[in-house]
Amino acid sequence: MDKGARGGASSNHSSDRGGKNRRRSGRYVPERYAALDLGTNNCRLLIAAPRGRELRIIDAFSRIVRLGEGLSTTGALSDAAMARAIDALSICAEKIAKRGVTHQRCIATQACRAAANGAAFLDAVREQTGLAFDVITTEEEARLAVAGCSDLLDPAASAGLIFDIGGGSTELSWVQRAQERAKVKAVAWRSMPFGVVTLAEKWGGRQMSREIYEAVVDDVRAEIARFGDPAELKPHFAGNAAHLLGTSGTVTSVAGVHLGLARYRRDRVDGLWLTIDEARAVTEKLRAMSYEERAGEPCIGSERADLVVCGCAILDALAREWPATRVRVADRGLREGILADLAAKARRQRRRRKRRRKKSAKKAD
Repeated sequence: MDKGARGGASSNHSSDRGGKNRRRSGRYVPERYAALDLGTNNCRLLIAAPRGRELRIIDAFSRIVRLGEGLSTTGALSDAAMARAIDALSICAEKIAKRGVTHQRCIATQACRAAANGAAFLDAVREQTGLAFDVITTEEEARLAVAGCSDLLDPAASAGLIFDIGGGSTELSWVQRAQERAKVKAVAWRSMPFGVVTLAEKWGGRQMSREIYEAVVDDVRAEIARFGDPAELKPHFAGNAAHLLGTSGTVTSVAGVHLGLARYRRDRVDGLWLTIDEARAVTEKLRAMSYEERAGEPCIGSERADLVVCGCAILDALAREWPATRVRVADRGLREGILADLAAKARRQRRRRKRRRKKSAKKAD
């Protein structure tokens, strides 16, 4: 598909090309929503169609592009990393065009926030693929992650800590509900300026002795401790009325290894409960493995083999600083949060159009 065709398919990150249906060549075409997340390590796309007030996923794409590779030392995105990302984004643009997306949002996170050439790179992306990106704040990143996975918080829990371990940053969101089964509300959030890619570049990720691993955990835990108890929720954790909820490649990989899956299966992983002891057993198993052994794990592979132990160190630090007996695994997050926002916006637009039509009909009478 040529560049012009791709650009015509995805001209604006939050476009609205009609209501529940749009007219094209005399016929109606149903709504389609697309959420595209370009992170420090991954490029991920979800396309969904409305089904009542629910959303049905009709297409998806995910590729590890390592956009932030070397960023912590050079301060800029490398040519090779940008080329990998544009290749993946070209596929996303083609999928968006093929599925007739009517509403979309494309977001970029830590790598593009931090890189000196981040804005220039996104200009090139728009020129070559037609995709226009928002570089979102860490606060917005945390909000979208909560919106995408908070329904996995135990209905009986009074509070929780949702964490999103990324490639270049880690978002923490403390959530609470006023009473059992009430709506979950984010009451505090913080962002740590490191993730699996930046830690692996600092400490090394291929081989990690127990001593180095403990040093990584201590460094991360010190950063978490610096935040204190921003929403005064520690008593909930101490009373076993709260739990951890993780959304990232780290926790889904840990879950897959724990289950001994021969291939990754979202239906087995999403929503899985792990005790902290089970999570730590997998962490130690992965830390003790060689790079080649980790690469041979079906739920890790060569693309994550040098990163996953640093992710485990972040998880371990969280569990030590915010003691909980269990963690729930979410194979959902930012993209699902974006889709929810797009669907809500579309509903509001339909209501406004309906009110305008009623007013026009009354004037006509």
